Amino acid sequence: MTSRRQFIKHGAASVGGIVMVGCGAHGPLRAPDAGAPPGAPLMLNGAAVKTIDVHAHCMIPAALALMGMDVFSLYPKTMKGGQENVVVIADRLAAMDAQGVDMEVLSINPFWYEQPRALSASIVRLQNDKLAELCAARPDRFAAFASLSLQHPDLAVQELEHAVRKLGLRGAAIGGSVAGVPFADPRFHPVWAKAEALGATLFIHPTGTPEMARHFAGNGWMANVIGYPLETTVALQHFIFEGVLDQYPRLKICSAHGGGYLPTSAARMDHGCFVNPGACAHGPALKKKPGDYVNQLYFDSLVFTPEALTNLVRQVGVSQVMLGSDHPFPWADHPVKHVLDTPALSDADKAAILGDNARRVLGL
Repeated sequence: MTSRRQFIKHGAASVGGIVMVGCGAHGPLRAPDAGAPPGAPLMLNGAAVKTIDVHAHCMIPAALALMGMDVFSLYPKTMKGGQENVVVIADRLAAMDAQGVDMEVLSINPFWYEQPRALSASIVRLQNDKLAELCAARPDRFAAFASLSLQHPDLAVQELEHAVRKLGLRGAAIGGSVAGVPFADPRFHPVWAKAEALGATLFIHPTGTPEMARHFAGNGWMANVIGYPLETTVALQHFIFEGVLDQYPRLKICSAHGGGYLPTSAARMDHGCFVNPGACAHGPALKKKPGDYVNQLYFDSLVFTPEALTNLVRQVGVSQVMLGSDHPFPWADHPVKHVLDTPALSDADKAAILGDNARRVLGL
């Protein structure tokens, strides 16, 4: 990756440690594999589609420095995509253009949930300010989810209101729990209440389950491949079975990686309470079948195959699925093509997933 020093030498500007350089073109380019020649909009059913990736990452180096860290503290130098989290704007826009992505909704995976109040507040304030600066500099290409100090819920409420009302961010990115405490814990309810009142979207991205490390040891990167989807599934099931979604029925939750195993386990959730009602008797009486709540949640499209995307849409409805890539990590180098190449989807379905749903849900 070109160094920050090299860009500064050529007169680049900097926004909070995210290197800003001119991108050349006045609008997004369109990669050939996205269905149109470079410079032309993607057309479906005779209408232009603005593609919006709701699952894209970045890091703010100055925020990491507050904890004595750099990006390599979180992602090894050998890990493709790790260092690219430090956004060089020209490189990021070029990569987005190659994917056929017009806009990314940026998020930062929580690494501060065990930090004391003052330090966490400083990290979050810096990140949210710099994300807002980036989005203001290129509103045609970037939006963002705020960071929150969820371990201090009263502070998180203030941070969320400021981020949405003052900074124009679209909601907040959260992990799968807060230092192992599930999101259904009443201490977090004020945060969910504030998100519902603001119409803000919560983007759940897992961060790891260290208590499972012994089981995930060995070959195959199981901590991520199995652990991340499992962490997301558990988080969502707590939201459902502990009555959080009944208490906050307009709460908008979108989950990374297709929601983990939740969409495929909806019927099993229903049968579990039927087969063993005692296991469901200690919690609140739900207003709907457990599986019905799945259809009010949102999911990204990062499920890798046309068959998997077809099954996700069949389970939750096309209105609940949005484009996701995990960029800059190379999980989906061609996320737009993945949707376009899913034959079971109509052009209207594809347009919804590629951008229409995100524009509606996030207010873009």
